[in-house]
Amino acid sequence: MSRPQHFGWFLARGFGPQGWGYPSLDWDYDWTRPEIYQEAARTLEQAGFDLVIIEDAPSLGSADTIDLRVRHAFGGPKHDPLLLAPYLFQATRHLGVVPTVNPAAYLPYTAARQFSTLQHLSAHRLGLNVVTDTGSARHFSAADQLGHDAAYDRAEEWLDGIRSLWRSWDQGALVQDRETGVFADGSKLHAARHRGEHFAFDGPLNAVPFTDGEPAIVSPGGSGRGLGFAGANSDVQLALAPLDEASVRAYRAKIHEAAIAAGRSPADITILFAIQPVITSSPEEADRLVAASAHPDDAALMQIARKQSSDLETDLTALDLDRPLDLSIFGEHVSQGSIRRLIGDRGDDAPLRAHLTALARTGRIADRSGFVGTAEEFADLIEELGDWGNDGVLLWGDFHPVSLHRTLDELVPVLRRRGILRREYVDGGLQANLRAF
Repeated sequence: MSRPQHFGWFLARGFGPQGWGYPSLDWDYDWTRPEIYQEAARTLEQAGFDLVIIEDAPSLGSADTIDLRVRHAFGGPKHDPLLLAPYLFQATRHLGVVPTVNPAAYLPYTAARQFSTLQHLSAHRLGLNVVTDTGSARHFSAADQLGHDAAYDRAEEWLDGIRSLWRSWDQGALVQDRETGVFADGSKLHAARHRGEHFAFDGPLNAVPFTDGEPAIVSPGGSGRGLGFAGANSDVQLALAPLDEASVRAYRAKIHEAAIAAGRSPADITILFAIQPVITSSPEEADRLVAASAHPDDAALMQIARKQSSDLETDLTALDLDRPLDLSIFGEHVSQGSIRRLIGDRGDDAPLRAHLTALARTGRIADRSGFVGTAEEFADLIEELGDWGNDGVLLWGDFHPVSLHRTLDELVPVLRRRGILRREYVDGGLQANLRAF
């Protein structure tokens, strides 16, 4: 018997132009209005998903590369996902909503109060995807851009400070006794005085305590410091790793070791591996798509080059596809990890066409070379992950009704018949549903 797993959706384009660059744009949804996101959220809840995570990057990058990021809407524009959350809560009853937040952008007291408010208004369905992007520092009056590990140190101090404010009301402080007329017992509030390297503030928080747990903390980090942050702080870890048994078990072991080192239980963290499947109606259709991906035309390569240009903040579209890629074109601000993902193991002498073709190439779910296949084949993969102890998966893409239905219409019934995908939620909000199995 298959065991249930948790499912989430990663809104990869953020609170931005859903459907841009695809035929589904002609459904004529307005991406600046809440209706498209509310309709998508209702679809996820009907499907039994635990949560939706809303990506965000508050910066458009350096002044020299802004055009690359906005020309095809890969890097922006984006609205603030925290302000979208109330509209999604209004449209649903059980779905967890997880906006991305950057500690550099929110003072702890203000953040603690805003997040507390949303947690109450949503019946405990708020999550926070805590990221440590340092490239946005100049937008938030930060004099110096922190290094990778220092940014995690700041995030940890920020989160510790917020939690101290959330907990500045002791158990029993909220009395609400109509007979005596006492609403709260001020002797059970404490100052939560914080003086740290990055933040300084005093409590107590002017917001009442939670009854069903604090907002769920989500983190995406894959570095040693990022995994340590997750082990100490996160309720959900977004995992990027090859989906073979050795890699899945090794990644999970690292997270569990980090949790134990922080005095927590491995069961405290739900690990979701990120996958972007292409669900087809038949194995033959899947074979056709995979075969075609091995020989992309120049138009397809240019589409990939545009996205890579945004991610790398370097214009690849003006380069000769058939000449070797000169790595000196990438400035110091460009992520080395992003460069490595582009280059792969093809070497410095490989032409740009080879790199882009490799990114275009897909594989079949059936032979585990990729994620193109039928709903039954994808369910086989999810069952296999469950046999290795996996907690669940995070599907990702636009938050457009067409994108969701293309992926989920055939998949949800198959997963439910196999007992992998929940049919019912439990009471208590996001944390309760993450701990339900």
